[in-house]
Amino acid sequence: MAGPGVVLVLAWIAALAGPVLGFVLIRRLLRARRIVLAWSLAGATAVGWGLGVWAFMVEPATLTVRHVTVESETWRGPPLRIGVISDTHVAAPHTDVARIRRLVGRMNAERPDVVVLLGDYAGGHEPAAVRAAPERSEILRGVEAFRGLSSPLGTWGVLGNHDSWFDDAAVAAALTRAGVEVLDNRAQRVARPAGAFWFAGLADMESPREPPRVATTLRQVTDAAPVLVLTHWPDPFMETPQTVALTLAGHTHCGQVNLPVFGRLAHASRMSERWACGLYDEGGRKLFVTGGVGVSILPVRFRAPPEIVVLTLREPVVSSTRSTRRASRAISASSPTTPRS
Repeated sequence: MAGPGVVLVLAWIAALAGPVLGFVLIRRLLRARRIVLAWSLAGATAVGWGLGVWAFMVEPATLTVRHVTVESETWRGPPLRIGVISDTHVAAPHTDVARIRRLVGRMNAERPDVVVLLGDYAGGHEPAAVRAAPERSEILRGVEAFRGLSSPLGTWGVLGNHDSWFDDAAVAAALTRAGVEVLDNRAQRVARPAGAFWFAGLADMESPREPPRVATTLRQVTDAAPVLVLTHWPDPFMETPQTVALTLAGHTHCGQVNLPVFGRLAHASRMSERWACGLYDEGGRKLFVTGGVGVSILPVRFRAPPEIVVLTLREPVVSSTRSTRRASRAISASSPTTPRS
């Protein structure tokens, strides 16, 4: 935590001292009648200062509510509104318990049918044993703040790599205290009046107990109800079969920095470059990757704003229309006809 914290302090110093130093240098250049150089330096300083302040101080502290609609051939029944929260990284720069409580309020205001949490609730890379007691307490209180989430079908979660590094058992216990059903290579059927479905939650790829087991977890599904896979990393999507209606993942932070022309310079895992952010369709298999809320390594976000997501999963409109037409034809065929006189 010291690294990102120090970087953020240096960013604040640069934000305060930069304009002063720039003004002094530009003034000297003007006195030396180096007009073009002075004004070129002034423009570059203004642009660099503005981008730095935005990337290190403004954008990471914002929160976007992203609305997405996904049509899946293997989804059946009425649409399902899923609230998605990932990568909160409590105790990292820009994220504390108060911020988690605010985003919980924002999510509740969207009135989702169900909420899923996709891991990395802890900030930093160190295990809990070497961290100060106040920091350990802040992380666990941040996890327990999810108790405030409210949705008819409950809150479901998986763990991420930062949770594995910190103390996966302690994070899982805090989630349980918050009323979150933790799925660690486990599938659970969710009943709803409009038609049941399954969540299949995968273990973290750096879990100290076992790796994510896609096939083993999906074998726990015992009926033909649609299945949604929850995973922190997008990488297990490689093994997700066509029968899964949707896979939800986080971890990537949308690259955290997304430069014009150059794009995303860093990727959080082997498959994060291919599936960096947003909705993907691989031959009918659906994956949605959220950019999450917090920061890691550096306290910066640029053109990758923090987000929570409200995702509406539904049948394709064409399939729904065809189903209605088939039903109408079946009713017509079964109706008695009146002979002509």
